[in-house]
Amino acid sequence: MVTRARDGIFKPNPKYALTGTSPVSAVPQSVRAALRDPHWRDTMQQEFDALLRNKTWTLVPRPPDAHILSGKWVWKIKTGSDSTFERCKARWVVRGDHQQPGIDFGETFSPVVKPATIRTVLTIIASKN
Repeated sequence: MVTRARDGIFKPNPKYALTGTSPVSAVPQSVRAALRDPHWRDTMQQEFDALLRNKTWTLVPRPPDAHILSGKWVWKIKTGSDSTFERCKARWVVRGDHQQPGIDFGETFSPVVKPATIRTVLTIIASKN
């Protein structure tokens, strides 16, 4: 069997590639730690500005019987295909694990068309002219 190692192909493991090579500090473990670091604070501010600019949400009065879902920040250091530092990413996400079936959502189905289905339909269309 031919393997990468036998062909002399060695790729660094991206899991360990950022040790000491990232121009920013490590991924923060809490909001307080992220806010203390100016680079992560700027990254979070850019994400928040993008959410406002894209009108992702609107502020509405809270209904008296509403179950409010909280959110949290998720941070990640993005790397290129060669495992070098590319950029830092901060995302604001809703805590979906706190949702209750029948209260916060009715169904979880999300229709997705597979590429094989698209190719099949296009082949049928092409064969029928």
